[in-house]
Amino acid sequence: MQNHDHCRYMHLKQDFSLEDLAAFHGHLGPFIVIGYRIGTYVRDNFCNNPFDLRARIYCSGTPPQSCLADGIQLGSGCTLGKRNIEIIVSDTVAVEFERDGEILRIIPHPFTIPEGTIGDGKDYEARVEGLAEAMFGYDDADLFSIGTSEGGSVR
Repeated sequence: MQNHDHCRYMHLKQDFSLEDLAAFHGHLGPFIVIGYRIGTYVRDNFCNNPFDLRARIYCSGTPPQSCLADGIQLGSGCTLGKRNIEIIVSDTVAVEFERDGEILRIIPHPFTIPEGTIGDGKDYEARVEGLAEAMFGYDDADLFSIGTSEGGSVR
């Protein structure tokens, strides 16, 4: 645990808008939204000090699943710069947060990405963006569930 009690700019939490997520990520998609919502849940319910927290993102390791990492950075405060976030290539999608040996495992609920590809034009991209906008307003329970993990104490 790093003690930064003397710092004025510690433990600041910002609520990011959809526009903020899109500006950071380059566009708005469902995985950054889910990652952000998971990160804010963890910050509100598990650990609000990003220096005491570590995030492991299990996913394909490529977009769009790896876009979870951008949302988790914004929501939880775990960042590449602090080296307390990592992507682990996996066939399943889950995120683990660890604090003092306690592990919280969060599993995003499956969802269907609209059919098409980026090259299909504005209609496809608008449908993906519309899905992300809708997901931003969902309840946490509609986006993810708290799971279990092997090893360590799991909450």
